Amino acid sequence: MKTTPFTEKHIALGAKMHEFAGYNMPIEYSGIIDEHLTVCENVGVFDVSHMGEFWVKGPKALDFLQKVTSNNVAVLTPGKIQYTCFPNEEGGIVDDLLVYHYEPEKYLLVVNAANIEKDWNWCVAHNADGAVLENASDRMAQLAVQGPKAILALQKLTDIDLASIPYYTFKVGQMAGVDQVIISNTGYTGAGGFEIYFYPEYADQIWKAVFEAGEEFGIKPVGLGARDTLRLEMGFCLYGNDLDDTTSPIEAGLGWITKFLDGKDFTNRAMLEKQKAEGVSRKLVGFEMIDRGIPRHGYSLVNADGEPIGVVTSGTMSPMRKIGIGMGYVKTEYSKAGTEICIDMRGRKLKAVVVKPPFRK
Repeated sequence: MKTTPFTEKHIALGAKMHEFAGYNMPIEYSGIIDEHLTVCENVGVFDVSHMGEFWVKGPKALDFLQKVTSNNVAVLTPGKIQYTCFPNEEGGIVDDLLVYHYEPEKYLLVVNAANIEKDWNWCVAHNADGAVLENASDRMAQLAVQGPKAILALQKLTDIDLASIPYYTFKVGQMAGVDQVIISNTGYTGAGGFEIYFYPEYADQIWKAVFEAGEEFGIKPVGLGARDTLRLEMGFCLYGNDLDDTTSPIEAGLGWITKFLDGKDFTNRAMLEKQKAEGVSRKLVGFEMIDRGIPRHGYSLVNADGEPIGVVTSGTMSPMRKIGIGMGYVKTEYSKAGTEICIDMRGRKLKAVVVKPPFRK
């Protein structure tokens, strides 16, 4: 199994470790609910060094990105970030990712850990424009410092005014005495905070500084278990569950990152444009349980008569709401908020209602 620069720390702290995307990763420390509430109320730290990072450089960088991603990269100015996806040729999604406009003719792509090799091969195979590509995944470490008190803790470690970094923008500068740190107002929790990127050799220095700075705010390390419950309460998609090679961005409710502009000839544009115009037969929805029960990935969704209408892609017990919540694909006629649907839980038909996420208000 691969390790991150923080693996030894997780083990020393007594984290419950498990394989994720080929890495030995912490699933939980004090417990998923405790860690979830820590992030919502105070500040928590996630090791996300397993994520992939690709540099795209040179005069052809923008042309390349406009062809392989669905969103309009041309609107980005240096310091801005965009959520987007790589559409495939069959109507599905290769991966969802973030694009950072680092400086003129230089972009950073942040991709899912489980898809690093797949995404890299996809980018190389589709680089007819001659952009300069560099896979820096093994030369970058990343911590997500998330929660309402993240800004108070991190501000102690930098002269950059963190309040001047709006959501989905970043600055590069010194943090905890380390130069060239990317300080990004992004995250996968909906609780506010920052994601910081740095060279792996500074991992110990940054970890120590972050935990010392956050001590007065009740800072705790957080595992991938709470990362999943936090993102699900916000209705954020997880690749491999809610998105995959067979789900289109239109079906997944990602029309807002799919831009059909003049001159933007991205992968499979014609098919996706047709879907947008004519509609789709299934849609990704959020739902809340009416009956007691926890929906799980793979459970069948049925109508009142027990006829199959779809499948659960993500589900959990919401630590904040204390009810079962989930996401799943349903036939379009069942996708309107307020529609009652049922989850087939091992033969028991339990009632739920379609809602528009986020579940955590």
